[in-house]
Amino acid sequence: MKKIPLILMGCGGVGRQLLQHIVAGRSLHSKQGVHLQVLGVCDSQSSVITSDVLTTELDDTFLAEVCRIKSEGSPLLALRDKGECKISSGAEAVRTIIDVAALLARSTGLAFVDCSASSETIGVLKQVVDLGGFIIMANKKPLTSSMEDYQQLFVHQRHVRFESTVGAGLPVIAALNRMISSGDTIYRIVGSLSGTLGFVMSEVEDGKPFSEVVKTAKSLGYTEPDPRDDLGGMDVARKALILARLLGRKINLDNIKVESLYPEKMGAATMNVEDFLKSGLPELDKDFQERVQLSASRGNVLRYVCVIDESSRCEVGLQELPKASPLGRLRGSDNIMEIYSRCYKNQPLVIQGAGAGNDTTAAGVLADILDIQDLFAK
Repeated sequence: MKKIPLILMGCGGVGRQLLQHIVAGRSLHSKQGVHLQVLGVCDSQSSVITSDVLTTELDDTFLAEVCRIKSEGSPLLALRDKGECKISSGAEAVRTIIDVAALLARSTGLAFVDCSASSETIGVLKQVVDLGGFIIMANKKPLTSSMEDYQQLFVHQRHVRFESTVGAGLPVIAALNRMISSGDTIYRIVGSLSGTLGFVMSEVEDGKPFSEVVKTAKSLGYTEPDPRDDLGGMDVARKALILARLLGRKINLDNIKVESLYPEKMGAATMNVEDFLKSGLPELDKDFQERVQLSASRGNVLRYVCVIDESSRCEVGLQELPKASPLGRLRGSDNIMEIYSRCYKNQPLVIQGAGAGNDTTAAGVLADILDIQDLFAK
């Protein structure tokens, strides 16, 4: 049985779902000759590591307890009396993780999984890679930090997996990597990479007021608590930067042109969420209606997309697209990406499906972990 020791950073929705997938998949993984050993879990304050990383692991009952207490909003410190493990906080927690990585990375191997939403994990990730460990990320922020940080993470490219940073469980990164490896030149990528904005634009296309559509999206749980976090486009910009860097562009986030769907005067610094929803959004309805109608008069539709092409263009915002195109036919909250290349010049390679959700994202992370199994010794 091949064993993959791993430590999980981030016990939010995706992290907890990943632990549940690991436990639920024990029988399947056993048939595949693989056992995932969860040696530790970490949140923003603390780490919980098994008492002896060489001989023991956190058992499934303990992992279920981790999921329970974190879903209730309690810290990992609440596990202090729940089993034989070492609980550390603050700087000590980071040192403990690095000590484990130093011990295991070059012997049994170690997978360090970042399911947090923090930029503070970059330092730990770089040290794990330097020590010979593997990193798997659902967290976009380490990959959208400075170019220097990005290059340091990829010193050992085979030791890095990040499929779930773009499109959740969709095989976007895998498809691009296969094309790049084969020498298929990629000319252009156009993608709707926000389920929230995909839903908003397809509903506005039907003639519904922009303000009402955003409120509906919020009530359905599609948006962040403050919808401006979605409408500002920065999440899409981070995904676009990850794709652009994968294609070899040495650019940073501030090199990407980003169109916000609300004006600066309605930003969080000048208007609270309640006022934005009540009085700010309705002010935008007329402009959106006019843009939608103008687009329709040309046989097109408006979609909020990222565009990356061979002329070094990399931007995020509203684009008019043919109604009959894959992106033009998009409805609801799916993500969709059109990839144009030498082999897919006239008809693009299209990848479409659910691009958000804890279950889907965690499944993508788990697939990434299993993808590196051949790099571990039996």
